[in-house]
Amino acid sequence: MFDRKLIHDVDWTLLGLLLLNSLIGVVFVFSSSQHQPGNYYLRQLVFVLVGLAILALLQAVDYKTLLTYSLTFYIILIVVLFGLLLFNRLIAGTKSWIRMPYFQVQPSELMKIVLILLLAQYFSEHKRGELSLSMGLTSSALVVLPFILTALQPDLGTALLFLPVLFAALILAGLKRKAIIGILAAVLVLGVAAWNFYLKDYQKERLTTVVFPAKDPRGAGYQIQQSKIAIGSGGLFGKGFKKGSQSQLNFLPARHTDFVFSVIGEEMGFVGVLAALSIYFLFLRRLFRSVGQSRDRAGIYLVFMVAVMMTVQALINLAMVIGLFPVVGIPLPLLSYGGSSLLANYLAVGLVLNVKARRFANV
Repeated sequence: MFDRKLIHDVDWTLLGLLLLNSLIGVVFVFSSSQHQPGNYYLRQLVFVLVGLAILALLQAVDYKTLLTYSLTFYIILIVVLFGLLLFNRLIAGTKSWIRMPYFQVQPSELMKIVLILLLAQYFSEHKRGELSLSMGLTSSALVVLPFILTALQPDLGTALLFLPVLFAALILAGLKRKAIIGILAAVLVLGVAAWNFYLKDYQKERLTTVVFPAKDPRGAGYQIQQSKIAIGSGGLFGKGFKKGSQSQLNFLPARHTDFVFSVIGEEMGFVGVLAALSIYFLFLRRLFRSVGQSRDRAGIYLVFMVAVMMTVQALINLAMVIGLFPVVGIPLPLLSYGGSSLLANYLAVGLVLNVKARRFANV
């Protein structure tokens, strides 16, 4: 039964910023896809409404109850990810999706939320001020397994987003500077190994085009080149809504998904980009300011991991569209088109709202 008293403790500012950013996304999904079949903006609007409904339902369940079932959720999704690799057919070059009658579901997006719940549950039960080796190895193993399963789909972009969730939890748990250096060294070693034994040729091309985008302007460097042209051509005030040449004339690929921010830059210019980034910054700032507004350690872990995950994802996407990061298929949270990604983000923010609404409850 939903406690009506919780309504008074809802962070309406965070909820408003969430909705405002989502509507900005709908507007530019409409602009970038108006000449494409599929009515993507209407679908995105439906996803926003569904996300709000799920977010509201989530508030009826105490987050501590969700934590108790986190291991069960984790096991179910691990089985699903295994099943995708074994039995699913390729959709858009990957085995990431479960096709439903009217939509598709990407389980790896839900895994991000489940990992946040599971790690919050695990570390909140250990109240030592220092992170032990066993805790570090156990938590890392919990993340490495879905990371590998997701990377094998192959969906390296989504898999990479599991890592900042783990890193955020380890920092709160008391990760030492020496351990951070060791982790960075291990990442470097794994990166070299991945380059030589795992990455496919097209993935290597994406990495090299970050440094040399002009090397293959019609191939691997095409997206980055067109994105830079779109943003640069926007000037101070932009070309006007629905008047961007790169997006409207189909020069810019994936313009309603991974490169929606390039459309904002082209159509609204520097002033529009500054306004959009300011609104987005206020949203992320509100998330981080919510970290200390929790009744217990589990809530602190939940909010901090959500804030870090969404911030890192946004930074990677923004770096990607200006050519500072390889194109790895990471959408801009709330603004890019995509049902699974949007709903996962609403679930994540729903956890934050859940924690804040119960901050005055008895532990």
